[in-house]
Amino acid sequence: MPTVLRIGGYRFFFFSNEAGEPSHIHIQEGKKLAKFWLDPVMIASSSNFKAFELNQLEKLVIENKELLQRSWNGYFQF
Repeated sequence: MPTVLRIGGYRFFFFSNEAGEPSHIHIQEGKKLAKFWLDPVMIASSSNFKAFELNQLEKLVIENKELLQRSWNGYFQF
């Protein structure tokens, strides 16, 4: 479960067995979890995050999209 980025209490990561899916990032804070597709950036799923938090997370994903995409591609050898 490679961690790509940490911002505040948020951990951005993906699972090692997800090469068959489109590029995406999971974000966790405590027991809250969200998944965002990277191209285009959009929420895929979430649990326990409030709507305003998801809006903030979407902005963070957009701001860090290049790094997140590079990390995905590098790990899965695209």
